[in-house]
Amino acid sequence: MEINQIKERIEQYKAEGKKLFTTSSFQTHSLVLLHILSQIDNTIPVYLINTGYHFPETIAFAEQVCKQFKLPLVDLKSETPKSMQRDTEGRLLFTSDPDYCCFMNKTQPLDVVLRVHDVWINGIRADQSKTRSAMLVEQPAPHGTIRFHPMLNWSKQQIWRYIKEHNLPRHTLDAKGYVSIGCEPCTRKPDPGMQEREARWYGLKKTECGLHTDLVSR
Repeated sequence: MEINQIKERIEQYKAEGKKLFTTSSFQTHSLVLLHILSQIDNTIPVYLINTGYHFPETIAFAEQVCKQFKLPLVDLKSETPKSMQRDTEGRLLFTSDPDYCCFMNKTQPLDVVLRVHDVWINGIRADQSKTRSAMLVEQPAPHGTIRFHPMLNWSKQQIWRYIKEHNLPRHTLDAKGYVSIGCEPCTRKPDPGMQEREARWYGLKKTECGLHTDLVSR
């Protein structure tokens, strides 16, 4: 979508009395959506799904960005303490069942947020994965919520062109060779030739955390 179209859609949602929120992974490429939203309506809350396993650099970057863009940052955490996130052998779930770890720390907490909002503004792009390429700009989510994907048809080139044009800040791990940054235990630097998200959950048959598979109404 063009920026003016994003603005029109958001204004339409607000005119209809809908309650909006957005989420962000606070990677450098995620900042384009946040910057656009800050120019349209800087009262829309930005949820950081804080799993407790993020790189410290990501937490610091989230605080820096929201302060700079004057956006309200909401720290969203699982209600299940880490001491209870272990398998029968006492291992933390990210080592033995990363799908369930993602469910407890990302999908389940956000499901609670969906219950009290009408529109989830989400920055996924079709060129990031096969799962995301099948998504629509507007798609139903659980609890009658709408998923709104304004960046869906933006290319990687468009994203980086916008970042350069507006001199947006960069995540400090970019300079260390990371291209897709999630939880620290499940993120590695990519090998040459890897796609953007292939260094996440490396060696596992897993490409999504559940936010874009479980929290979609088919």
